[in-house]
Amino acid sequence: MLDFFDVFLVQQLLNGLAQGLVYALIAIGFTLIFGVLNVVNFAHGEIYMLGAFAGLLAIQVLAPPAFAVLLLVAAAGLVLGVLLERVAFRPFRRFNDEASLKSKALREATLLSSLAISIITRELMQLYVGADMQSIPQAYLLMTPIQLGPLSIASGQVLIFVTALLMFVLLQWLLFRTRLGLSIRAVSNNRLGALHVGINVNHIIIATFAIGSLMGAVSGIVVGLYSGNIFPQMGFSPGIKAFVAMVMGGLDSIPGAVISAIVLGLCEALSTDFVSQGWSELISYALLLITLLYFPRGLFGKKVERV
Repeated sequence: MLDFFDVFLVQQLLNGLAQGLVYALIAIGFTLIFGVLNVVNFAHGEIYMLGAFAGLLAIQVLAPPAFAVLLLVAAAGLVLGVLLERVAFRPFRRFNDEASLKSKALREATLLSSLAISIITRELMQLYVGADMQSIPQAYLLMTPIQLGPLSIASGQVLIFVTALLMFVLLQWLLFRTRLGLSIRAVSNNRLGALHVGINVNHIIIATFAIGSLMGAVSGIVVGLYSGNIFPQMGFSPGIKAFVAMVMGGLDSIPGAVISAIVLGLCEALSTDFVSQGWSELISYALLLITLLYFPRGLFGKKVERV
Protein backbone atom coordinates (compact mmCIF):
# COMPACT_ATOMS: atom_id res chain seq x y z
CA MET A 1 0.00 0.00 0.00
CA LEU A 2 1.20 3.48 -0.79
CA ASP A 3 1.20 5.99 2.05
CA PHE A 4 0.27 9.62 1.51
CA PHE A 5 3.81 10.72 0.64
CA ASP A 6 4.28 7.92 -1.89
CA VAL A 7 0.93 8.67 -3.56
CA PHE A 8 1.80 12.34 -3.86
CA LEU A 9 5.24 11.54 -5.25
CA VAL A 10 3.95 9.08 -7.86
CA GLN A 11 1.15 11.49 -8.80
CA GLN A 12 3.68 14.26 -9.36
CA LEU A 13 5.87 11.91 -11.40
CA LEU A 14 2.89 11.11 -13.67
CA ASN A 15 2.15 14.82 -14.08
CA GLY A 16 5.80 15.55 -14.79
CA LEU A 17 6.04 12.72 -17.30
CA ALA A 18 3.04 14.06 -19.23
CA GLN A 19 4.52 17.57 -19.25
CA GLY A 20 7.93 16.25 -20.25
CA LEU A 21 6.47 14.31 -23.18
CA VAL A 22 4.86 17.51 -24.48
CA TYR A 23 8.24 19.23 -24.30
CA ALA A 24 9.77 16.20 -26.05
CA LEU A 25 7.36 16.37 -29.00
CA ILE A 26 8.28 20.03 -29.52
CA ALA A 27 11.99 19.42 -28.91
CA ILE A 28 12.10 16.75 -31.61
CA GLY A 29 11.03 19.37 -34.16
CA PHE A 30 13.82 21.66 -32.98
CA THR A 31 16.33 18.81 -33.18
CA LEU A 32 15.30 17.55 -36.62
CA ILE A 33 15.55 21.01 -38.15
CA PHE A 34 18.85 21.77 -36.42
CA GLY A 35 20.16 18.46 -37.70
CA VAL A 36 19.61 19.25 -41.38
CA LEU A 37 20.28 23.01 -41.31
CA ASN A 38 22.57 23.48 -38.28
CA VAL A 39 20.43 26.40 -37.15
CA VAL A 40 17.70 26.88 -34.52
CA ASN A 41 14.13 27.44 -35.68
CA PHE A 42 12.76 29.98 -33.22
CA ALA A 43 9.33 29.92 -34.89
CA HIS A 44 8.70 26.34 -33.76
CA GLY A 45 6.79 27.46 -30.66
CA GLU A 46 4.35 29.31 -32.91
CA ILE A 47 3.74 26.08 -34.87
CA TYR A 48 2.66 24.59 -31.54
CA MET A 49 0.28 27.53 -30.99
CA LEU A 50 -1.08 27.48 -34.56
CA GLY A 51 -1.72 23.75 -34.25
CA ALA A 52 -3.92 24.41 -31.24
CA PHE A 53 -5.86 27.13 -33.08
CA ALA A 54 -6.19 24.93 -36.18
CA GLY A 55 -7.78 22.30 -33.96
CA LEU A 56 -10.17 24.83 -32.44
CA LEU A 57 -11.14 26.06 -35.91
CA ALA A 58 -11.81 22.49 -37.06
CA ILE A 59 -14.00 21.90 -34.00
CA GLN A 60 -15.98 25.11 -34.51
CA VAL A 61 -16.50 24.64 -38.26
CA LEU A 62 -16.71 20.87 -38.77
CA ALA A 63 -17.31 19.46 -35.27
CA PRO A 64 -15.54 16.19 -36.19
CA PRO A 65 -14.71 13.36 -33.76
CA ALA A 66 -11.69 14.05 -31.54
CA PHE A 67 -9.53 11.58 -33.48
CA ALA A 68 -10.33 13.44 -36.71
CA VAL A 69 -9.34 16.71 -35.05
CA LEU A 70 -5.87 15.29 -34.45
CA LEU A 71 -5.60 14.17 -38.09
CA LEU A 72 -6.70 17.60 -39.36
CA VAL A 73 -4.18 19.32 -37.09
CA ALA A 74 -1.46 16.94 -38.29
CA ALA A 75 -2.28 17.93 -41.87
CA ALA A 76 -2.23 21.61 -40.87
CA GLY A 77 1.18 21.06 -39.24
CA LEU A 78 2.56 19.60 -42.48
CA VAL A 79 1.38 22.64 -44.44
CA LEU A 80 2.66 25.09 -41.83
CA GLY A 81 6.07 23.42 -41.86
CA VAL A 82 6.34 23.74 -45.64
CA LEU A 83 5.22 27.39 -45.54
CA LEU A 84 7.68 28.20 -42.76
CA GLU A 85 10.54 26.68 -44.70
CA ARG A 86 9.66 28.59 -47.85
CA VAL A 87 9.22 31.95 -46.10
CA ALA A 88 11.87 31.99 -43.36
CA PHE A 89 14.58 29.56 -44.49
CA ARG A 90 14.54 28.96 -48.27
CA PRO A 91 15.56 32.55 -49.21
CA PHE A 92 18.85 32.03 -47.34
CA ARG A 93 19.65 28.68 -48.99
CA ARG A 94 20.22 29.81 -52.55
CA PHE A 95 23.75 28.43 -52.69
CA ASN A 96 24.97 24.92 -51.90
CA ASP A 97 28.72 25.41 -52.13
CA GLU A 98 30.87 24.57 -49.12
CA ALA A 99 31.58 28.20 -48.26
CA SER A 100 27.88 29.07 -48.14
CA LEU A 101 27.01 26.00 -46.08
CA LYS A 102 29.63 26.98 -43.49
CA SER A 103 28.84 30.70 -43.58
CA LYS A 104 28.04 31.97 -40.08
CA ALA A 105 26.46 35.10 -41.56
CA LEU A 106 23.90 33.05 -43.49
CA ARG A 107 23.08 30.90 -40.48
CA GLU A 108 22.69 33.93 -38.24
CA ALA A 109 20.46 35.57 -40.85
CA THR A 110 18.32 32.42 -40.95
CA LEU A 111 18.09 32.35 -37.18
CA LEU A 112 16.97 35.97 -37.07
CA SER A 113 14.49 35.32 -39.87
CA SER A 114 12.82 32.56 -37.87
CA LEU A 115 12.77 34.81 -34.80
CA ALA A 116 11.08 37.54 -36.84
CA ILE A 117 8.49 35.08 -38.17
CA SER A 118 7.84 33.96 -34.59
CA ILE A 119 7.16 37.49 -33.36
CA ILE A 120 5.08 38.47 -36.40
CA THR A 121 2.95 35.32 -36.20
CA ARG A 122 2.30 35.74 -32.49
CA GLU A 123 1.38 39.41 -32.86
CA LEU A 124 -0.89 38.78 -35.86
CA MET A 125 -2.73 36.03 -33.99
CA GLN A 126 -3.13 38.33 -31.00
CA LEU A 127 -4.43 41.08 -33.28
CA TYR A 128 -6.87 38.69 -34.97
CA VAL A 129 -8.24 36.66 -32.03
CA GLY A 130 -7.24 38.90 -29.11
CA ALA A 131 -4.97 38.20 -26.19
CA ASP A 132 -7.66 36.44 -24.12
CA MET A 133 -7.85 32.70 -23.76
CA GLN A 134 -10.10 30.84 -26.20
CA SER A 135 -12.07 27.99 -24.66
CA ILE A 136 -12.24 24.52 -26.11
CA PRO A 137 -15.91 23.38 -26.41
CA GLN A 138 -17.02 21.28 -23.45
CA ALA A 139 -17.69 18.18 -25.58
CA TYR A 140 -14.01 17.99 -26.60
CA LEU A 141 -12.42 18.58 -23.20
CA LEU A 142 -10.27 15.74 -21.89
CA MET A 143 -10.34 16.38 -18.18
CA THR A 144 -12.18 13.27 -17.03
CA PRO A 145 -10.29 11.79 -14.05
CA ILE A 146 -9.37 8.11 -14.28
CA GLN A 147 -8.72 6.41 -10.94
CA LEU A 148 -5.79 3.98 -10.75
CA GLY A 149 -6.12 2.89 -7.15
CA PRO A 150 -5.11 5.89 -5.05
CA LEU A 151 -3.77 7.68 -8.13
CA SER A 152 -5.76 9.88 -10.50
CA ILE A 153 -4.88 10.60 -14.11
CA ALA A 154 -6.82 12.82 -16.50
CA SER A 155 -8.01 11.50 -19.84
CA GLY A 156 -6.00 14.28 -21.48
CA GLN A 157 -2.81 12.95 -19.91
CA VAL A 158 -3.62 9.50 -21.28
CA LEU A 159 -3.95 11.07 -24.73
CA ILE A 160 -0.56 12.76 -24.26
CA PHE A 161 1.07 9.42 -23.31
CA VAL A 162 -0.50 7.56 -26.25
CA THR A 163 0.16 10.31 -28.80
CA ALA A 164 3.78 10.76 -27.73
CA LEU A 165 4.49 7.01 -27.75
CA LEU A 166 2.87 6.58 -31.17
CA MET A 167 4.81 9.49 -32.65
CA PHE A 168 8.12 8.32 -31.20
CA VAL A 169 7.64 4.84 -32.67
CA LEU A 170 6.57 6.20 -36.08
CA LEU A 171 9.50 8.63 -36.14
CA GLN A 172 12.00 5.88 -35.36
CA TRP A 173 10.45 3.71 -38.10
CA LEU A 174 10.60 6.59 -40.57
CA LEU A 175 14.21 7.50 -39.74
CA PHE A 176 15.62 3.96 -39.69
CA ARG A 177 13.34 1.92 -41.97
CA THR A 178 12.50 4.21 -44.89
CA ARG A 179 14.42 5.81 -47.74
CA LEU A 180 13.23 9.24 -46.62
CA GLY A 181 14.63 8.65 -43.14
CA LEU A 182 17.92 7.45 -44.58
CA SER A 183 18.12 10.64 -46.66
CA ILE A 184 17.31 12.82 -43.64
CA ARG A 185 20.11 11.17 -41.66
CA ALA A 186 22.49 11.54 -44.60
CA VAL A 187 21.76 15.27 -44.92
CA SER A 188 22.08 15.66 -41.15
CA ASN A 189 25.50 13.96 -41.13
CA ASN A 190 26.95 15.64 -44.21
CA ARG A 191 24.77 17.96 -46.27
CA LEU A 192 27.37 18.61 -48.96
CA GLY A 193 28.17 14.90 -49.23
CA ALA A 194 24.48 14.06 -49.53
CA LEU A 195 24.19 16.59 -52.34
CA HIS A 196 27.11 15.01 -54.19
CA VAL A 197 25.58 11.52 -54.07
CA GLY A 198 22.37 12.76 -55.69
CA ILE A 199 20.07 13.37 -52.75
CA ASN A 200 17.65 16.24 -53.36
CA VAL A 201 18.63 18.22 -50.28
CA ASN A 202 15.89 20.82 -50.71
CA HIS A 203 13.18 18.16 -50.72
CA ILE A 204 14.68 16.50 -47.64
CA ILE A 205 14.79 19.81 -45.77
CA ILE A 206 11.14 20.50 -46.66
CA ALA A 207 10.16 17.01 -45.49
CA THR A 208 12.05 17.55 -42.23
CA PHE A 209 10.23 20.82 -41.60
CA ALA A 210 6.90 19.11 -42.35
CA ILE A 211 7.58 16.20 -39.97
CA GLY A 212 8.84 18.42 -37.15
CA SER A 213 5.95 20.86 -37.55
CA LEU A 214 3.42 18.02 -37.60
CA MET A 215 4.66 16.87 -34.19
CA GLY A 216 4.67 20.41 -32.81
CA ALA A 217 1.15 21.18 -34.08
CA VAL A 218 -0.33 17.95 -32.73
CA SER A 219 1.25 18.54 -29.32
CA GLY A 220 -0.40 21.99 -29.31
CA ILE A 221 -3.95 20.70 -29.80
CA VAL A 222 -3.41 17.78 -27.40
CA VAL A 223 -2.44 20.25 -24.67
CA GLY A 224 -5.38 22.46 -25.68
CA LEU A 225 -7.85 19.59 -25.31
CA TYR A 226 -6.34 18.75 -21.93
CA SER A 227 -6.05 22.27 -20.50
CA GLY A 228 -9.25 23.62 -22.09
CA ASN A 229 -7.74 26.95 -23.13
CA ILE A 230 -5.56 28.20 -25.95
CA PHE A 231 -4.13 31.67 -26.56
CA PRO A 232 -1.61 33.35 -28.90
CA GLN A 233 1.19 33.42 -26.32
CA MET A 234 0.85 29.72 -25.45
CA GLY A 235 3.80 28.63 -27.61
CA PHE A 236 6.42 30.81 -25.94
CA SER A 237 7.01 28.96 -22.66
CA PRO A 238 6.85 25.38 -24.05
CA GLY A 239 9.05 26.51 -26.94
CA ILE A 240 11.70 27.78 -24.51
CA LYS A 241 11.50 24.56 -22.46
CA ALA A 242 11.84 22.44 -25.61
CA PHE A 243 14.81 24.54 -26.73
CA VAL A 244 16.45 23.94 -23.34
CA ALA A 245 15.80 20.20 -23.73
CA MET A 246 17.39 20.25 -27.17
CA VAL A 247 20.51 22.00 -25.83
CA MET A 248 20.71 19.62 -22.86
CA GLY A 249 20.32 16.67 -25.22
CA GLY A 250 23.19 17.78 -27.41
CA LEU A 251 21.47 19.79 -30.19
CA ASP A 252 21.30 16.98 -32.76
CA SER A 253 20.41 13.96 -30.62
CA ILE A 254 16.72 13.00 -30.74
CA PRO A 255 17.00 10.46 -27.87
CA GLY A 256 18.94 13.07 -25.91
CA ALA A 257 16.25 15.70 -26.50
CA VAL A 258 13.48 13.29 -25.43
CA ILE A 259 15.28 12.21 -22.25
CA SER A 260 16.19 15.79 -21.36
CA ALA A 261 12.60 16.96 -21.95
CA ILE A 262 11.25 14.25 -19.66
CA VAL A 263 13.83 15.12 -16.98
CA LEU A 264 12.81 18.77 -17.31
CA GLY A 265 9.11 17.94 -16.93
CA LEU A 266 9.77 15.72 -13.89
CA CYS A 267 11.93 18.38 -12.22
CA GLU A 268 9.23 21.00 -12.72
CA ALA A 269 6.50 18.75 -11.34
CA LEU A 270 8.49 17.69 -8.28
CA SER A 271 9.60 21.24 -7.54
CA THR A 272 6.02 22.50 -7.08
CA ASP A 273 6.01 21.03 -3.57
CA PHE A 274 8.94 23.21 -2.57
CA VAL A 275 8.60 26.43 -4.57
CA SER A 276 5.75 28.38 -6.14
CA GLN A 277 4.67 27.90 -9.76
CA GLY A 278 6.48 31.06 -10.83
CA TRP A 279 9.77 29.99 -9.27
CA SER A 280 9.50 26.49 -10.73
CA GLU A 281 9.71 28.11 -14.17
CA LEU A 282 13.30 29.02 -13.34
CA ILE A 283 14.31 25.36 -13.16
CA SER A 284 14.61 25.05 -16.93
CA TYR A 285 16.85 28.10 -17.09
CA ALA A 286 18.99 26.78 -14.23
CA LEU A 287 19.37 23.44 -16.03
CA LEU A 288 20.30 25.28 -19.24
CA LEU A 289 22.95 27.29 -17.39
CA ILE A 290 24.39 24.16 -15.74
CA THR A 291 24.47 22.37 -19.10
CA LEU A 292 26.24 25.22 -20.85
CA LEU A 293 28.79 25.57 -18.02
CA TYR A 294 29.60 21.92 -17.37
CA PHE A 295 28.37 20.03 -20.47
CA PRO A 296 28.94 22.42 -23.39
CA ARG A 297 28.22 19.65 -25.92
CA GLY A 298 25.05 18.61 -24.12
CA LEU A 299 24.49 15.37 -22.25
CA PHE A 300 24.23 13.19 -25.37
CA GLY A 301 25.71 15.30 -28.14
CA LYS A 302 28.77 15.26 -30.29
CA LYS A 303 30.94 18.20 -31.19
CA VAL A 304 28.81 20.66 -33.21
CA GLU A 305 29.45 24.27 -34.04
CA ARG A 306 26.65 26.21 -32.38
CA VAL A 307 24.78 29.20 -33.77
